[in-house]
Parts: sequence; structure tokens; C-alpha cells
Amino acid sequence: MPERRALITGITGQDGSYLAEFLLAQGYEVHGLVRRVALEDPEHRLSRLIDIMDRLHLHAASLESYASIHQVVEQVRPEECYHLAAQSFVSYAFDDEFSTLNANINGTHYLLAALRRLAPACRFYFAGSSEMFGHAEHVPQNEKTPFHPRSSYGISKVAGFELARNYREAYAMHCSSGILFNHESPRRGFEFVTRKITSGVARIRAGRAKELRLGNLEAQRDWGHARLYVAAMWRMLQEPSPDDYVVSTGETHSVREFAEKAFAVAGLDYRDYVVTDPALYRPAEVSLLLGDSTKARQKLGWSYSLPFEALVREMVESDCRLAGVPL
Repeated sequence: MPERRALITGITGQDGSYLAEFLLAQGYEVHGLVRRVALEDPEHRLSRLIDIMDRLHLHAASLESYASIHQVVEQVRPEECYHLAAQSFVSYAFDDEFSTLNANINGTHYLLAALRRLAPACRFYFAGSSEMFGHAEHVPQNEKTPFHPRSSYGISKVAGFELARNYREAYAMHCSSGILFNHESPRRGFEFVTRKITSGVARIRAGRAKELRLGNLEAQRDWGHARLYVAAMWRMLQEPSPDDYVVSTGETHSVREFAEKAFAVAGLDYRDYVVTDPALYRPAEVSLLLGDSTKARQKLGWSYSLPFEALVREMVESDCRLAGVPL
């Protein structure tokens, strides 16, 4: 039986690297779309893929260039396409709304258009986000909850979601969207609050920092492990009919609680080190996100079981090892 070909945008990121490992284990031929600069500096920009590099097919392209995306799709002719690439750091989205909207919306549109023309039977996954709900009317949020994004990132994700749905309805393409709530891991970028906390714990433990400055400690999120979430992405594309699914743990925890547990792993009291900095608050705050993944459990057979404390511990222990102070 020939290998199925999958194309992943954003393969160098947290989700992309876990998904690539997952698909390789399933026997896929895995192709990844990367920026040319990543190929020129693989040690840093491809670090999450280092253990599987010899099994991947990487292609240089830009989500801001339809011509380059067209060229890659024409070459690969994927049977499954996972569109994970995006400017995803919400605070940066407030700093540069134009590039966030341009890259995230146009990139999705270019990819869908290229697939429709060159590989219309390809099954397409769009990486939605709980940030699409933003100032949500209901708690918890499910597939029927109205969107009310509070950042250009959230707005761009709503637009991408609607593009995928439109291509599904107008052109009968197999386009599914995963509305993933916050998912973390030791591979999370340092700019995200969870990794900022766990790496901050490691620096303090190593004697390289004396405090950790954070924004809104009372913001609550539904935090899961990215490694477990990529399995839900794959399951969506194995369904006979495309659809949209919320992927979440169904539990919510505050930034304060995350910090408390992270410092406790290292035997420290967060209250001795965490400083609240009003400058780190969002212009339009999202206070509470909590997902209801009943549909994913019932239709996809996907479930989540890793305790919150285990996720925090794994991230802290990883960052402490990187800092040279293993626990």
C-alpha cells in the first residue's frame, strides 16, 4: 500500500513538529512548507524537527505568495493538508495588525485556492482557535457558540474558518476546522505565557533572574498538551464527511494557578518572584475560555486525559534541564 502524502504548513512550530511525528508513525510521506530562511539556518529554525529531519520533505515557500504555494502544491499533490501556519502570538497581533491579518487570511485563501485547482480531492484541515470566541456569550464554548474575537489574530482565524467552510460548501472540498483551545508543551514558543512562566522558573532556579513579570494573573484558560491535540486533527480528516470540532480539556485554570504550580515544581513560592505588570495586559482582555469537546469525543472518538499538573511539571522539568539545573 503506497504511503499517503501529507503537507503541513507551520511544520517548524510546536503543533507542526508533533503532527509530523504522529503522521510518520502512521506511515505517511510527510512534506512541510517552510520559509527559505529556515532552510538557511536549520540549527535554530528547525530545532523541533531535528530528530526526524531525515524523514521529512521540506519545501521553501511563503504564505504571502500565491505563486510559491501553488508551486509546492503542484509538486507535492498532497492527499491531506494541515494548515497550521499563522502569526499566532496574540500580543504581537495588537502590535502589527496589518501583517497578522494579511498573512493569516491571505495565506489560508492562497492555500485553499491552490488545492482546489491542483488537488481538489485533498482533505484540508484548518487550525482554528479558541481566540475566535473571545468575549464569549456562553461558558463553556462549543461549535454553536457565536464568535466574538477580541484581537486581530482572533479576527483572522474567524476569517480563515469561514473561508474553509465556504470552500467546503461551494466546491465540495473536504475542509474541516479544529477550534483548538490553548495547548502547550516544552516546545511552546518562549513568548507565550505558559513557556514564559516555566522558563522563568528555570532562570530563577539557576540564579539568572530574580523576578518574573506577568500581566493578568486572573485570566483563565483551558490548557491541554499539544502532543495529544494533533491526534484530533488527524481524526478529523479520516471522517467520511468534513466538519468542525472544538478540541479542549473541559477544565479551566488561571494564569496565577499555572504560575503557582510551576514554581512549586521547583520548590519555590510564586509569590516571592511574580510581579504583576499592567503594561503586559491586553488592550482587549479575554477573561475566560473553556471548551466543550463533547462532539469530538462522540464523533471522532478523541479524548483527553493528561492532568493539568502533569503538563506543568513536564514543561518546568524540560526548561530546568535546558538551564542546566535539572530537578
